Amino acid sequence: MSGGTLWLVATPIGNLGDLAPRAVAVLSAAALVCCEDTRRTGRLLQHAGVRAPALLVVNDHTEFDVVDAVVDRLLAGAVVAVVSDAGMPGLSDPGEQLVAAAVTAGVAVEVVPG
Repeated sequence: MSGGTLWLVATPIGNLGDLAPRAVAVLSAAALVCCEDTRRTGRLLQHAGVRAPALLVVNDHTEFDVVDAVVDRLLAGAVVAVVSDAGMPGLSDPGEQLVAAAVTAGVAVEVVPG
């Protein structure tokens, strides 16, 4: 493994108060948060008291275009978190291509369950 870490962070499906403390810690440490919608993720970060790091939209329309840039940041040592609007990213939500590219590049991929 080399570089930074790609974190898949589960987010609450309903009540924002259900966000896990470990998720808050990872989001606080991230240099970049990849998300489906910056407005929703911004509200989540605000609720958790996390100063918003850089947010990057990664959804069905943008994922292919941003994967290489995110992997470059990971290889340079950045901590990157991936969240979906609700639930676990990378399953049915966008993030599958990003995870595959990170694994191929030898980047550590970790999970924070919800």
